[in-house]
Amino acid sequence: MFILRTQNKNPMKKLLGLLFLITTIITSAQNNNDCYWQQHADYKMDVDIDAENYQYKGTQELAYTNNSLDVLNTAFYHLFFNAFQPNSEMDARLQAVVDPDSRMVNNIGTKTNPIFESRIAKLKPNEIGYLKVLSLNQNGKPVKYNTEGTILKVILNEAIQPGETVKFEMTFEGQVPVHIRRAGRNSEDGVALSMAQWYPKMAEYDFEGWHADPYIAREFHGVWANFDVTLHIDKKFTVGGTGYLQNPQEVGHGYEDKTMPLKLPKGKKLTWHFLAPNVLDFTWAADPNYVHDILKTSNGTALHFFYKNDEKYAKAWKEIQPLTEKALNYFNENVGEYPWKQYSVIQGGDGGMEYAMCTLVAGGETLNDIAGTVYHELAHTWFQHILATNESKHSWMDEGFTSYISTLASSLIMEGGDGKPKAKGYRGYFYAVKNGIEEPLTTHADRFNTNTAFSIGSYTKGSMFLSQLNYIIGEENVQKTLKKYFEDFKFKHPTPNDIKRTAEKVSGIQLGWYLNEWIETTHTIDYAVAKVEGNVVTLARVGQMPMPIDVAITYIDDSTENFYIPLRMMLGEKPTNATLIKNWSWAHPTYTFSASKEVKKVEIDPSQLMADIDRNNNVFENQEVRN
Repeated sequence: MFILRTQNKNPMKKLLGLLFLITTIITSAQNNNDCYWQQHADYKMDVDIDAENYQYKGTQELAYTNNSLDVLNTAFYHLFFNAFQPNSEMDARLQAVVDPDSRMVNNIGTKTNPIFESRIAKLKPNEIGYLKVLSLNQNGKPVKYNTEGTILKVILNEAIQPGETVKFEMTFEGQVPVHIRRAGRNSEDGVALSMAQWYPKMAEYDFEGWHADPYIAREFHGVWANFDVTLHIDKKFTVGGTGYLQNPQEVGHGYEDKTMPLKLPKGKKLTWHFLAPNVLDFTWAADPNYVHDILKTSNGTALHFFYKNDEKYAKAWKEIQPLTEKALNYFNENVGEYPWKQYSVIQGGDGGMEYAMCTLVAGGETLNDIAGTVYHELAHTWFQHILATNESKHSWMDEGFTSYISTLASSLIMEGGDGKPKAKGYRGYFYAVKNGIEEPLTTHADRFNTNTAFSIGSYTKGSMFLSQLNYIIGEENVQKTLKKYFEDFKFKHPTPNDIKRTAEKVSGIQLGWYLNEWIETTHTIDYAVAKVEGNVVTLARVGQMPMPIDVAITYIDDSTENFYIPLRMMLGEKPTNATLIKNWSWAHPTYTFSASKEVKKVEIDPSQLMADIDRNNNVFENQEVRN
């Protein structure tokens, strides 16, 4: 029985809430995966930028729709720029962690004896970042709120009922920090404004509740929204970022239709009006010295490129353009269709960072400087801005899956390889295991003991989840799994169980054990050839984590035969041409089988896609037979 509990005394609101609840339940019962309700927001912002002083003032109208079954008594906004202040939580964490991000610290020691000094701690008042909410109304009436670091807590005048849309009206002001991480002013490449996480942003509310995480180091989780953003900035600046420019003839800067006259207004500033439908965020960058190129792809997506007008960047930023189209086509074919009409690659920020309909990429003096980054950040669009797992809780699903697919694309397009998963990317994981720094991937992204453990876990071990899945269920099934996962869960914030269930549905193999062992523990894989007597082979599970086993055997007459031993817990088998033999249960530490002839050599997992931490015991060779 479903019961709607509400303190609202308005009977019409109660009735509407009950009707919404019943409709949601019926819909969820009829349509697979539709129980993944999503909150929705419509932003309308008008912002005036003082580029000379790196400050801005704005108004924000936010229509927020509560599609959950819950009554909301509070709401939360992110004020990300407040992290760039001395003694912020980001600053405190930076000073406490043993391996701080090198971009965010100065080494005042030596290479052999480093002493790290937080760059945030040294910021002067005119260099810090801040976001200040000056006023906030709910449905036209002032509402109480208070700021806690990078979080704004709003105590609502009236609770938001299920199915109800409320309107928040805000005035705010901000200061762009000196560029230290992701966003800021005057980056190392000399880009004036990298404007990410720059506005008060409503926090995500889902089946787990509010995700009002402070901005300490990691990435983001948000509400899909429609954005209507107007920026007023000095006319010398070229602006690129999220969304579709609505007034190209009034701004020029490479957007305009060359067959039509420009209508540039008088005065010092231009007004840039962007619309962005169904995106998680709105990001932009601006510089008075940007080159703006547009590549219209064969599938209709317009690729925009913004980079510094400096001859040291020109060659690489021209070369990356057709390669970006090839990557876009690859991801469309191997994951799913890109849903928007434009994507921008923008020189700005530090390293690379994905945003809605765009990415910020630093550098580019050579193609190799930026090609891998562009491929990786573009791939994020599918796994972070369309599927959009919670990066704070499940960073391995975003960074790992992105690393997996971008590596395959790069191998095929950039390196002329076969585009198949390889084990060469496992080195970081083996390093973490060997040095005892690995942590379970269920660890919150901000609370790993070290940045190294976070990076290896999220990027490398997360990618290996899919690489090893090729070993467990077969390459073709993994390809089908990714496409079905995307189609079933786009715009739904999927969880780890969703990728597991998708792979189970595609392959017919049970995979709960794999998700548990690889993600929720630090158990390791180690299988060994224990004994070979004539044609009888005994294998041993040395590590804690069980796996199905591929075995390659060379007989004394130099003929070969491959064997496949399913893991009993799988309750199924992958497609294979190998000789299928009896399954191996996890509870039994050893397994013995008979080959058809006397054995000269045995090798466990010749593909090396299984992350066996000690391959020295994977191979047995009969020395007497060989000699």
